[in-house]
Amino acid sequence: MGNVNCVFCGCIEQASVGVVEKWGRFYRLAEPGLNFWNPLAGECLSGILSTRINSLDVKIETKTKDNVFVQLLCSIQYRVIRQNADDAFYELQNPTEQIQAYVFDVVRAHVPKMNLDELFEQKDEVAKAVLEELEKVMGAYGYNIEHILMVDIIPDASVRRAMNEINAAQRMQLASVYKGEADKILQVKKAEAEAEAKYLGGVGVARQRQAITDGLRENILNFSHKVEGASAKEVMDLIMITQYFDTIKDLGNSSKNTTVFIPHGPGHVRDIGDQIRNGLMEAASAQVTE
Repeated sequence: MGNVNCVFCGCIEQASVGVVEKWGRFYRLAEPGLNFWNPLAGECLSGILSTRINSLDVKIETKTKDNVFVQLLCSIQYRVIRQNADDAFYELQNPTEQIQAYVFDVVRAHVPKMNLDELFEQKDEVAKAVLEELEKVMGAYGYNIEHILMVDIIPDASVRRAMNEINAAQRMQLASVYKGEADKILQVKKAEAEAEAKYLGGVGVARQRQAITDGLRENILNFSHKVEGASAKEVMDLIMITQYFDTIKDLGNSSKNTTVFIPHGPGHVRDIGDQIRNGLMEAASAQVTE
């Protein structure tokens, strides 16, 4: 910008545009390729502008509505409008500073109206506001704003720690709720399993007693038919005494020796037989009642 090339021809690179002056005034634009101008007529190549997309990163520090200081990293992508390259060449001395100033102005006008959470949720709205303002202003100077990206929002370090702690506390609370629900389900299932086991155990005991009662009845009937003069009560007493002695024998042969005190004697044997017989009769009557 401002350099004078007083030769007769020159080559303009692709994605570039040259500015040709005549006697110090803008004359025409030189397109990419080989271009001729006449220095004798006052024509010269004054400068070359690139029409490639340029990127400008701007870091803005401002404050939100809830008094949280944040830094916003904004990336502006812009380029020279080929048809208006003369405006870009002559109007602005330093376009990056101009763009940066407008970004600061727009961001600091919008962000203080939002709290921190809204800023994170609506950062695209801030970028859109910056884009609209820059397009309106920079378009008059021969620049087109292609994109504006709100790259990052960086709150103060203490605010970030507080936000992380709040998030962690909320997740711990939610985890406690889920854990409580899981424990409740386990307790309910455990109680249901125990109830089912007790029910099945009771059914098994009832069937066992019924089988014992049926077996004793069959043995008593068979014995009474085969041995003449033997009453059912005498046969029952004999079976009870036999089972009593079998039980004493099993206790003595057990691998886990345990001392058991049992009243033993001729009179006690009869009492035990009466007790066993009464118990079986009660069980049989209870089964019939059911």
